[in-house]
Amino acid sequence: MFGLSVAEIAIMAAGAFFLLIWLIFYFKGLKYNSMFDSLNEKEYPLKEIYGLGYGVLETVHYSYKSKRDRKLRQELEVLYDSKYSEFYLRTIHSQQITIAATVFVISFALYCFASDITALIVGFAFAGLAYYYFGTVTRKKILKRSDELLHDFSEVVSKLALLTNAGMILREAWQEVAFAGTSTIYIEMQTAVIEMNNGVSEVDAIYNFGSRCIIPEIKKFTSTIVQGVTKGNSELTAMLQEQSAEVWQLKKQLVRRAGEKAASKLLIPICIMFVGILIMIIVPIFTNLGV
Repeated sequence: MFGLSVAEIAIMAAGAFFLLIWLIFYFKGLKYNSMFDSLNEKEYPLKEIYGLGYGVLETVHYSYKSKRDRKLRQELEVLYDSKYSEFYLRTIHSQQITIAATVFVISFALYCFASDITALIVGFAFAGLAYYYFGTVTRKKILKRSDELLHDFSEVVSKLALLTNAGMILREAWQEVAFAGTSTIYIEMQTAVIEMNNGVSEVDAIYNFGSRCIIPEIKKFTSTIVQGVTKGNSELTAMLQEQSAEVWQLKKQLVRRAGEKAASKLLIPICIMFVGILIMIIVPIFTNLGV
């Protein structure tokens, strides 16, 4: 049949079958696409067809109750308000299935153009990598957020220690520091101020702040404040000063690690340059020896 082998016909038939399945879920998912209109296009590419993946999940009656889903839901509650975590959980699964399925189907088209099984295998590999990658984006966002929180953490603790030592009460000092910057940790502190203004106690608002940040160092810091409030303002000042000294040591360690990472990144280009220089020196030498 047109000079095609049995294997080629089987692969093309499989491609046509999977394309048909893709189209069925694409049209089924059109009614769900509006759910994802508010998403950022940069963070969620191809969001216009996420209804396809959501349609698959609805068809198989996926429960979102696996161990991985529970962990992912907790991570999403850190990045977004807890009331939106379920939406983003469904979005991530829909994104994974949509992009992986689309790449999977495109792999068969590449095979038809290239007439090479390697193109099909590479396409399948990219489909698997896409599914894995978009499942790990949340973890990467949390790690990035943690780095941002730790970056200004030492300054926050120092300012609080300074203001409370000057006689300012904790609530006023917290509010003063919270609006002194615009980075991630300051935004979280501002959220705590809003909670206090809405009737939440200082202890609960600061505890919620620590829960949102999830970093052990910040959780220890919030525990120190809670203990200090319980024991009295004089105890709180001493605790904050002690915490400030510890945090600055942490800051030094983070700077040292950042320097080590930067040095390791430069190692590869340095090695490439070294090999290039060796080639420039050795090749003329052997050329002259041949003469």
